[in-house]
Amino acid sequence: MNAIDEKLQPILSTVLHRNAGEPEFHQAAREVLESLGRVITRNPEYSDEALIERICEPERQIIFRVPWIDDKDQVQINRGFRVQFNSALGPYKGGIRFHPSVNVGIIKFLGFEQTFKNALTGMPIGGGKGGSDFDPKGKSDREIMRFCQSFMIELHRHIGEYVDVPAGDIGVGAREIGYMFGMYKRLNNRFEAGVLTGKGLAYGGSRARKEATGFGTAFFVRSMLAQQGKDMEGMRCIVSGSGNVAIYAMEKVLSFGGKIVACSDSAGYVVDEDGIDLDLVKQIKEGKRGRISEYVELRGGKAHYVAGGQIWDVPCDIALPCATQNELNGSDAKTLVENGVIAVAEGANMPCTPEAVHLFQQAKVLFAPGKAANAGGVATSALEMQQNASRDSWTFAKTESKLEEIMTNIHAACHETADEYGAPGDYVLGANIAGFVRVADAMRAMGVI
Repeated sequence: MNAIDEKLQPILSTVLHRNAGEPEFHQAAREVLESLGRVITRNPEYSDEALIERICEPERQIIFRVPWIDDKDQVQINRGFRVQFNSALGPYKGGIRFHPSVNVGIIKFLGFEQTFKNALTGMPIGGGKGGSDFDPKGKSDREIMRFCQSFMIELHRHIGEYVDVPAGDIGVGAREIGYMFGMYKRLNNRFEAGVLTGKGLAYGGSRARKEATGFGTAFFVRSMLAQQGKDMEGMRCIVSGSGNVAIYAMEKVLSFGGKIVACSDSAGYVVDEDGIDLDLVKQIKEGKRGRISEYVELRGGKAHYVAGGQIWDVPCDIALPCATQNELNGSDAKTLVENGVIAVAEGANMPCTPEAVHLFQQAKVLFAPGKAANAGGVATSALEMQQNASRDSWTFAKTESKLEEIMTNIHAACHETADEYGAPGDYVLGANIAGFVRVADAMRAMGVI
């Protein structure tokens, strides 16, 4: 980890004290503050009027009860969250996550990251995040519908197309968005298409939204490599996860000439030296909602499966952690470096621990932080909001072209900012400072609010 400027140390101490027991939020705040010493040295006005303290404090945190009835007619209780972190650039924007690990600290860290990620897109959107400790795995469609409806009965009072626009995240796909949108429409007695993104095409969704986060991550990696005079042709790539982000990152890497040799799910990983058959992965994960271990049999035994273990043990040129936070630690990073990795990009939110990031940077590995590399999802959500506002529907090609342009611009902003602040090639510092400056300038213009 890098040292924090002495002028920022009291701010970090306050954040740690005020948000006790929230290690993920501590980690996210520390990572941003480590980058800001150079900014306040050059621009002392950014430390006036407790600006940085205000950026680290959510504007609003909402916690609520979600009662629902399961298929055995038993009442179940979950907890719902929405953290509306910062609206300086526009309405709060960020996904909803359904997973047993969800708590206020995780939602707060995600909302904090989202604030800077959204700023990097250049779109008029603020940062927020939400979710519940509900686990959709093993639940029937009816149970999921009842839960989503109950969740929205409370959430609907806090959102709106000019207030807060949620989307999907882990455990929340088109099915869950549909159930929530239907209940929102009924409760408010109006068709407010722009209140949720990630909707189905039949009722206001955007083409390329499902693919956007994974595609965007691949676009960012391509830009990083191009900056070094390289491309993906023939490069070995491993991808953790096998959900939307992982699947579509793999699809775009393949289109750029890369070779995917391994992917995973929460139970283990598969290695296919002939190259992962993406159609099979889609069949297992999107069609059957099955386990990645099924890949070996469907592949006719041409691949092998490792239960548990670490996908990061597989030698590669490019590693894309696309599963969940802190999945890649210092030991994993050391193994990747020893095996010759040249680029790592975070498709998930903060999947690399601080120690892992430090090791990658020490080894001169190209490293793209999530707030830059996985911004394609929220960027396309903002494009969905544009289409909803104009009662329009764009082609897949038009939407993907806009996504590619946004990701290219994000890469340029991170690269140029790192150069400007004397840290060439440091995409973490570049992303943090570029995002911070956009949010901070807007907040300063609005006064102390």
